[in-house]
Amino acid sequence: MRASLPATLLLSALLAACASKGDIPPSKHISQSGPLKVHPGLLGQPVPPELQQEARASATASTSAAETPIKMDSVGLRTQRSVYFDLNSADIKADYDPALRAHARYLAEHPNARVRIEGNADERGSADYNRRLGLKRAENVRSVMVGSGAAEKQVNIKTLGEARPKLVGHDEASWSENRRADVVYERED
Repeated sequence: MRASLPATLLLSALLAACASKGDIPPSKHISQSGPLKVHPGLLGQPVPPELQQEARASATASTSAAETPIKMDSVGLRTQRSVYFDLNSADIKADYDPALRAHARYLAEHPNARVRIEGNADERGSADYNRRLGLKRAENVRSVMVGSGAAEKQVNIKTLGEARPKLVGHDEASWSENRRADVVYERED
């Protein structure tokens, strides 16, 4: 019986809060005069042609927005030069695709520009393992950039393993900063 007392008090407090009107103005998005309007397709009824045209126009607008190339200014390219990885992984997360594609577009538009991809690892693991992991990370970033339009001769790779940590420390925050590949511009056009 004691367990139901707190539940009863909580329920009564919630009901009291819901019952009080307070000074909350009615929302124009919720209020509607007349009967509730529901899309006929949701009710299993035939959809009138004018509603079909609206749906097609909306779908076309969202598709063209998704296919619009990402515009990244030179400041964005300068600040988004590191790709971070999970522990013991060289898989590139989808979050980094827009930045890597932007770098590749810049390289494609500026044939004299050159970048070096420096693969890094955290301090855990042997030196040899970390060098190999850093190399694999750099190769994967290079592969994405070349696949996105950069010329192979414009993108060099280098592995640093654990030799150049971004954040010195022996905790997860430091390790996660050091599991990365950096895009270093050797020559900008």
